[in-house]
Amino acid sequence: MLPELPPLPALTRAEAELIDRYLEAVDLLGRINPARDGDTYRGLRAAQALVGKARALRDALALMHQRGETELHAATLARALRVLDGERRAARVALPPESVG
Repeated sequence: MLPELPPLPALTRAEAELIDRYLEAVDLLGRINPARDGDTYRGLRAAQALVGKARALRDALALMHQRGETELHAATLARALRVLDGERRAARVALPPESVG
C-alpha cells in the first residue's frame, strides 16, 4: 500500500504544466548523468528525448509569461515538487557521494 501523500498545492494549469515538464527533464538528465552507472545507449536515448522535453518546458514557461504569470511562486512550486518526489528525482542529477576506499 502506498503512503498517503499530502495534497498538491493549488496551481494554475500553466504552473502544473511547468512542474510536469520540469520533472520530465530532470528525470532524463538523471539518466544521462555520466557519474551514475548505466550504459551509453540509455544515455543516448535520454539525451534524444531531452530535446523535446526542453522544448515543452520552454513552451510551458512561455505560456505562463503570455498569460501574465510573470513571477514564479517558489514556495508553492517547491511544495508541489516535493509532493511529486522531486527531491529524489533531482538528486539523480547531482554527483553521487564519493566512495571511500
